[in-house]
Amino acid sequence: MKVSCSDPDYGKLSENIKTWGLELGFEAVAISAPQLAQAETRLLEWLSHGYHGEMHYMASHGVKRSRPAELVPGTVTVISVRLGYLPPDAHDSEEVLASADKAFISRYALGRDYHKTLRSRLQKLADRIQEAIGPFGYRVFTDSAPAMEVEMASQAGLGWRGKHSLLLSREHGSWFFLGEIFTDLPLPPDPPQASHCGTCTRCIKACPTQAIIAPYQVDARRCISYLTIELKGSIPLDLRPLMGNRIYGCDDCQLICPWNRYAQSSREKDFLVRHGLDAPDLLTLFRWSEETFQERTAGSAIHRIGFERWLRNIAVALGNAPASEAVIQALNVHLNHSSEMVREHVAWALAQHAQSCDDWPHSVNRRDN
Repeated sequence: MKVSCSDPDYGKLSENIKTWGLELGFEAVAISAPQLAQAETRLLEWLSHGYHGEMHYMASHGVKRSRPAELVPGTVTVISVRLGYLPPDAHDSEEVLASADKAFISRYALGRDYHKTLRSRLQKLADRIQEAIGPFGYRVFTDSAPAMEVEMASQAGLGWRGKHSLLLSREHGSWFFLGEIFTDLPLPPDPPQASHCGTCTRCIKACPTQAIIAPYQVDARRCISYLTIELKGSIPLDLRPLMGNRIYGCDDCQLICPWNRYAQSSREKDFLVRHGLDAPDLLTLFRWSEETFQERTAGSAIHRIGFERWLRNIAVALGNAPASEAVIQALNVHLNHSSEMVREHVAWALAQHAQSCDDWPHSVNRRDN
């Protein structure tokens, strides 16, 4: 807890925190005294419908997610920060999505893993506060705890929750990461922003799997980001054809959003494209060995799904790609893979091409034998 000789001017401290945050490279810093009772009700209802799928941690933390003072005792305010990630050197997303032989990877995952970048910078901000006022109670979070970061950032005025459930900003759209400092400092909260979505429903209509079941409600079990990243087992058969060439995440609801016309490219070197993953060939990625996967994705958010799910996702994309001898040959290489899950998705992909490939019956026989 705080041990300063006298209470600081919290209004002035709040101004300084925002200045220090901008100096550290954050695009915006704002403060809330979170009131999450209504959000808690919505969360519990969402969980009751099972929309969280296999993300059991969403339920296991109970109401700590909506009660900051229970998550971090003593919390009275939350400092929220925003940091853009849109890489300036990335290939045009819509062109990649329209190229069936290419793999689409969500733009946030093209560079280094954002967790370390944000956490390090948030810690520096906390250290700067401590230098100014002495020790105080706090914890730093970057998508690393059961915190309702979008709701808190919205209450702080960093933006408003869009109908796709992401935070939106008039100046930066939605291509950014969020981070928080939970603190016992009684800082004056900033006013929230009004919503500017109006009657627009483009994000809802654009979702390839209709995962946005209503404004502000996402059934994660249908979301391609969930299917390619969070889901550990088999991807539901009815959703596989709808995934197209998306092998890690999905940005469709952001790409269609009118507010992203105002989004600015990130200045962070950590978020620059690595290893040409902004528009890679599906066949090239499918030929990677596990060692190559580990090497090329080290330090990336992609690394956490592991090689097995990587192959699973690409197999689905190849099943959705135009049939060709090269595609069939590549799939047949993995038809007897050591992973049952990989074999299953490869067999499905081959079945998608069965009518246009004379080799398909032989592929079935080889697997059955």
